[in-house]
Amino acid sequence: MGRMFGTDGVRGIANTELTAELAYKLGRAGAYVLTEGAHKPTIVVGKDTRISGDMLESALVAGIMSVGAHAICVGVVPTPAVAYLTRKLGADAGVVISASHNPVEYNGIKFFNKDGYKLPDEVEDRIEEVIKNGLAEVPSPIGEDLGVREHRGDAVELYAEFLKEVAGTRLDGMKIALDCAEGASYYIAPKVFRELGAEVHVIHNNPNGKNINKNCGSTHMDELREFTVKMGCDLGLAFDGDADRCLAVDEKGNIVNGDFIMTILASEMKKQGKLDKDTLVVTVMSNMGLDIACKKEGINTVKTKVGDRYVLEEMIKGGYKIGGEQSGHIIFLDHNTTGDGLITALKVAITLKNSGKRMSELASIMKELPQVLVNAKVTNEKKYAYTEDEVIVSEIQKVEKALEGRGRVLIRPSGTEPLVRVMLEGENQEEINDMATRLAKLIEERSK
Repeated sequence: MGRMFGTDGVRGIANTELTAELAYKLGRAGAYVLTEGAHKPTIVVGKDTRISGDMLESALVAGIMSVGAHAICVGVVPTPAVAYLTRKLGADAGVVISASHNPVEYNGIKFFNKDGYKLPDEVEDRIEEVIKNGLAEVPSPIGEDLGVREHRGDAVELYAEFLKEVAGTRLDGMKIALDCAEGASYYIAPKVFRELGAEVHVIHNNPNGKNINKNCGSTHMDELREFTVKMGCDLGLAFDGDADRCLAVDEKGNIVNGDFIMTILASEMKKQGKLDKDTLVVTVMSNMGLDIACKKEGINTVKTKVGDRYVLEEMIKGGYKIGGEQSGHIIFLDHNTTGDGLITALKVAITLKNSGKRMSELASIMKELPQVLVNAKVTNEKKYAYTEDEVIVSEIQKVEKALEGRGRVLIRPSGTEPLVRVMLEGENQEEINDMATRLAKLIEERSK
């Protein structure tokens, strides 16, 4: 059996892979490991709008209470709200039940420590070890030592007040379109933007448990593009199911992805003297156009492996304030400990308002280089053969030399499938298409 925890908690199809039984065990083991030694520990529990959320929450909370811990249930809130509320309420840990941008049949369970940070691998491994050992070491108190469940009806309000403090300014005179992905932002996003004075037009904010992320949100932006133009909005903002991501649309309906947003906001932070070490942290998947734009703005870029946890690690290690991914998962360490789509959305709206420009003008700070991604099908055993085969290595070097200074080559094995991903960027789409196809074909042939 592989590792239970993936890159973002425990995730799978609800009721087959992620069962109520497993949620109960995670509740017991998680509460035990995360709060060992704490007196009557307290754990904040939140969820997104998925139909399976109630089932998994009931089981998870039962597990938490069975070890004598106090569960504070905050209902449907964005993932970053759980990270914030864990700190705000002085809890020992936080748990969110969500599968983020995935379809409705999936769900996930993700833990935060008392400081609102995702768990390091060694703590996740310890939780997994406790479960695999049949929870033998976990206590089962009785009588008055059992845990209780508390419902916090004011959780959304607490998070909304925090967001308005982060904004620090009003948005009167702005016309903003929101796509809430039928997910965790459905209530709080329109509420906060309206309370800050914006004229808000919303789509996909009627969750029924079954429609989360369905042809909407940050992974399906066509409807928001049309809606933003049709309503004459200055800006469109799209969240994913748990609102830890946000992407934007300009007044013409063009998508402004995470690379553009990070470049715009890092540039604004630099102007205000708030960009520590003049550095932005991104992953290797960020477009080379971001590097070129940042260089022009006098901003350094630090690259990490793909995954927000690696971005966060680098930010903490280097003392950097902003980092994120092309997908719109952006972390502002001055404000929260994880990617926060609502903070990203507010920062974009405020920057746009203060600039006096149109969103399309702000987005012109960066020019995206054409990109192509071709998958080479290989066996799992041969995923890394391309690093040792002299013929492949030589061909990669030839392509790199041909693109030097005007493009790049990125080759990485898939973490979940028997594939090697060949990604090229350059000025000429036809040229890089041809190069990537040839390179992928060679990797396939030499890996047989």
